[in-house]
Amino acid sequence: MNYRIKKLITNWRVIILTLFLVISIVAIHPSLSEGVAIRNIISNSSANIAGIPQPRPNILPVARERILTINNNPIKNVEDYYKYSSSLNSNKPVQIKTSRAIYKLIPLEKFETIELNETEEKIVTELIEKNITINGTLQTVNETITRTIIVPKTKQISKGFEDLGMRVYEAPQTNIRKGLDLQGGTRVLLQPEEKLDPDRLSILIDNMKERLNVYGLSDIVIRDANDLVGNQYIVVEIAGATEEEIKDLLAKQGKFESRIGNKTVFRGGQDIVYVARSAQEARVEGCNPSNGQWICTFSFGITLSADAAQRQAEATKDLESISNPDSRSGCSLSQKIDLFLDDKLVDQLQIACDLKGKAETRISISGPGIGSNQQDAVINSQLNMKRLQTILITGSLPVKLNIVKTDSISPVLGEGFVKNAIFMSLLAILSVAVVVAIRYRKLIIAIPILITMLSEVIILLGVAAFIGWNVDLAAIAGILVAIGTGVDDQIVITDETLKGETSNIYNWKEKVKRAFVIIMLAYATVVVAMIPLIFAGAGLLKGFAITTIIGVTIGVFITRPAYSSFVEIMLK
Repeated sequence: MNYRIKKLITNWRVIILTLFLVISIVAIHPSLSEGVAIRNIISNSSANIAGIPQPRPNILPVARERILTINNNPIKNVEDYYKYSSSLNSNKPVQIKTSRAIYKLIPLEKFETIELNETEEKIVTELIEKNITINGTLQTVNETITRTIIVPKTKQISKGFEDLGMRVYEAPQTNIRKGLDLQGGTRVLLQPEEKLDPDRLSILIDNMKERLNVYGLSDIVIRDANDLVGNQYIVVEIAGATEEEIKDLLAKQGKFESRIGNKTVFRGGQDIVYVARSAQEARVEGCNPSNGQWICTFSFGITLSADAAQRQAEATKDLESISNPDSRSGCSLSQKIDLFLDDKLVDQLQIACDLKGKAETRISISGPGIGSNQQDAVINSQLNMKRLQTILITGSLPVKLNIVKTDSISPVLGEGFVKNAIFMSLLAILSVAVVVAIRYRKLIIAIPILITMLSEVIILLGVAAFIGWNVDLAAIAGILVAIGTGVDDQIVITDETLKGETSNIYNWKEKVKRAFVIIMLAYATVVVAMIPLIFAGAGLLKGFAITTIIGVTIGVFITRPAYSSFVEIMLK
């Protein structure tokens, strides 16, 4: 018996299986991580100002930065984080210890601005440019002027403090990336309005990734997909995001244009050098009731490229100057700058007379936000401003996209799916082990089959962790299919070799060879059947098909040969 065990341990097929198991466990990296992992850092938030970095999209799950304590209070789960973060006082330093560093944050106080039914005088200082003649030469100089304007009185009411600006989730215990079904989030299936070649499709996906990253979303999966009739689709999966946050951002082409008359002055993207996004440079103001609703106005500055500024100068050089008391200088040009978003007029800006024919690079962008009350109008203004800023930075998408299907899954539901999937997988493995034990009534056969099944699961999960493949419900179904085909193959190997007890027609090697002919034919059948599923359902069954193919391939070339060696050595 000792001789057989020694021969089994030194068998090259068993050594290969052991090597793959070790590599898979290293790739999975099981650990007991403490705290909560950081998913997103919101721009201009307390966390962002304190220097907490935005997680990189492709970082390994167990390598994510984790929050361990808040003011020395241990953070063990998401409930602890929100419990302690919601009890903080504004303008008082907060110490947050993470797995990488210690940060000091100052929560930003939240104010609500209420406009009163009164007006007041306000002195404003402006920097203007004047053309003067010096020594017979016309030169442009800057001059500071002050003037008094009438503005509505406002009052600010403290509303506690702003959110710290971190989105967290339970710390990952392994490097296995959970798909949308298992961690919650939103999946959007988009279809381009026209057929794209590979180059344009690649540009589209890159642009979408940049747009979502600028918007502050991470844990993003964007991939192309096709169905069996050749239709093109884009599948976008975003963990921890709601459908409302990304629907408009992805479905609309985001074509921003500035026109003076029929001339396009600048477009979002390459024509924009800088977009103001800080709280000091981008703000919401001027909220007023109108027809039972509230309307607020946002504004922020942008810097144009030299070419765009020159186009603006060319478009304004022939315009007439007219008196306009609403203009800061009391004079404006005969036409306005029209701002279009997706070919819809969103705002019109007056052009001061002193900008006539001048290549001005700094422009102020404004727009409205509407709500049933003032708070909703402010929130909508902020969302509209954020979306417009994102489009100005990233530019328009190469083609308009139509939403075909959306799925939104809550984290609570995803957690329930995980528990059910684990339970059903263990139940399936246990059921197979019981049936095999009843069939052969020999533990020396039943236990190796059970070990082989578990080895296939470990190696398959290790491959998923190594290549960064998301394990979702479809992938789990593929794992169960791979296990099922593996048990079939092991029974074929066992039955073919055990014939030696009653028949001496074949020798041991011929019996194993005969079994593997059957196994390879079954393997080819499964692979051929799975290939169409990669493209069926707009690619939503891709996880099931690829996991099944990888699983049966691991079984045929790694675990089944090791099991056949066991049968040949221990049962011969």
